[in-house]
Amino acid sequence: MHRRAETRSWGPVGAFALACLLCGSCVSAQTRASQTEAVGKYTGPGSCASTSCHGSVLPRTENDVLQNEYSTWIVQDKHSKAYDALTGTLGRRIASILHLGQAETAARCLACHSLDPPPAERSRSFDLSEGVSCETCHGPASGWLGPHTERGFTYEKSVALGMCDLRDITKRTETCLGCHLGSEEKYVDHEMIAAGHPMLQFELDSFSAVMPRHWKATATPLDPERGDPLYDVREMTAGEAVHLRQSLLWLATRTRGKVWPEYSELECEACHHSLTPPEQSWRQARGYPGRRPGDPPWNASRHTVFREVAHELDGADAEQLDSGIAQLVELMSRLDPDRDQVATTATRAAQAADALAAKMRSANYDRALALHLLQKISGDADEISSGGEQSAAQAAMVLQSLFVACDRNENLNNSAEVRAAITSLFDQLQNLSAYDPARFAAEMRRVNALVR
Repeated sequence: MHRRAETRSWGPVGAFALACLLCGSCVSAQTRASQTEAVGKYTGPGSCASTSCHGSVLPRTENDVLQNEYSTWIVQDKHSKAYDALTGTLGRRIASILHLGQAETAARCLACHSLDPPPAERSRSFDLSEGVSCETCHGPASGWLGPHTERGFTYEKSVALGMCDLRDITKRTETCLGCHLGSEEKYVDHEMIAAGHPMLQFELDSFSAVMPRHWKATATPLDPERGDPLYDVREMTAGEAVHLRQSLLWLATRTRGKVWPEYSELECEACHHSLTPPEQSWRQARGYPGRRPGDPPWNASRHTVFREVAHELDGADAEQLDSGIAQLVELMSRLDPDRDQVATTATRAAQAADALAAKMRSANYDRALALHLLQKISGDADEISSGGEQSAAQAAMVLQSLFVACDRNENLNNSAEVRAAITSLFDQLQNLSAYDPARFAAEMRRVNALVR
């Protein structure tokens, strides 16, 4: 039974009945039953759906959590529809091209489009078709589902019983990147992209905002230490560092694969771009510094924008990271890169990124720093735009995050103009194969002029 579809279609009487079924005393009974199950089982999002738990229609302010998390997820969050994508036209076509049978039963697809634990780890209430649901990120609930509702039961106690500590920005980013970057168990490679799967882009703060967030990022009476008026800047900077670190480690891991180099590690549009007369080609006008013409370059977009932040917050570690990335770019821009050299260089660069992630997670952020970063990144228009389409996309997301942080804490005098200029950056990325770095750089300079 597809419970999620029924929950959406029930009227007021049905919704009230659902609330009654899952309210206080019944939840207690369910909790007592669930405690007989092994810790680590997945129970499904229905166990969180009570209006007295996380299914409230409106957010509440008297508790440490909003209590409408389930409602936000089921109505607004695309993660709740991830499984449905497998049964659509594109999902079926990709599965057909890859000879996977039905996408909704293929382990390769379910790894990211649903929560697909082994049968022994599923409780009776678990339903594969719920998509990317609560426990995908928060971990199997059977160990802490009952106790975490008790008065005085702390977040730390839930973590000790198996809940993932998503308040830790590093762990939260790693959780997201499990699908939005990939690993040996979950991945999008060149074969999948060729079959029609979108290529992967990610920036923690932007993706969190679009989710939208269903958690409190400011101080609450029960957790006054959590208040952070520049939480989105911390999320962006630390998230970018972790993203770069994980991508470098993933690159090192991929050197052990049968197919090498894995083309999804390279700049897609270096090969897949609109063909133009030579005199109109910005790529040929720019040339191919550091590589032989015709050899596709490594996708360095996760460093191109982040390096600006890194140099601002920690110059010494940033220099070390730059050196490692430069070596890696040179190695990866060869037609047949040396696997061992790439793995060693990527791992060393990942260590530098990890050091920066720790410092950015604990750095002191204020509006002046956020505004300075906004000015600095938008001022590097030519370098970033010439880095290619994916570097441009990363810049657009980072500039959006910084602008929102600056404008929320103290409105800019020309907010509407800045917002329109940043929106124009995103508009230019709708057709990546037709990307024009000169136009993108000009719009970045317009952003820079507006925030001066």
